[in-house]
Amino acid sequence: MDKSENQKNSSSTADRDIFERLRKGETILPNDPQAYRMIEASYNTKKLLLQMNNASDPKEVRDLLSQITASEIDESVAVFTPLYINYGKHTKIGKNVFINFDCTFLDLGGITIEDGVQIAPKVSLLSEGHPIAPDKRHSLVPKSIHIKKNAWIGANATILHGVTIGENSVVAAGSVVSKNVPDNVVVGGTPTKIIKKI
Repeated sequence: MDKSENQKNSSSTADRDIFERLRKGETILPNDPQAYRMIEASYNTKKLLLQMNNASDPKEVRDLLSQITASEIDESVAVFTPLYINYGKHTKIGKNVFINFDCTFLDLGGITIEDGVQIAPKVSLLSEGHPIAPDKRHSLVPKSIHIKKNAWIGANATILHGVTIGENSVVAAGSVVSKNVPDNVVVGGTPTKIIKKI
């Protein structure tokens, strides 16, 4: 491929919406011409988070979370604030979900929380990472997180980008999950391993 073709390809990539590229799992380089939009979006989300995290009425919390996620939050969802989200529009939350105090969602890579999921205090869902190589480390690598039906994420657990938590599975408190968890198991530790089947 000659130089002009390279420039054409990189320019066509940069012309596409950065949030669409993030959702598709494309790495965003630090010099991306649309990178500023991620910071702008985070500050806009922060304004809504300030309102939501100071609200005491459950309906108001759900309404503000609906605005943050740009999707309807069902009345069966309970969120104990504060909740911290850096973008919001790549987070999808099912029905009968419970999110306890002080959780952090970095969702540029996408977070899906299915029906019946329970999330304990201080859980971090981090759908974003960076390359290990120092010269590439400022690039953003988005990979979606998927938490399937009836999973329970224990207090202070961290779910890293690209991880799926299986249906009915339990992540023990304080765990760091860097690999997919199958259905119907309990996992724990850093990194996590299967402790038992349910």
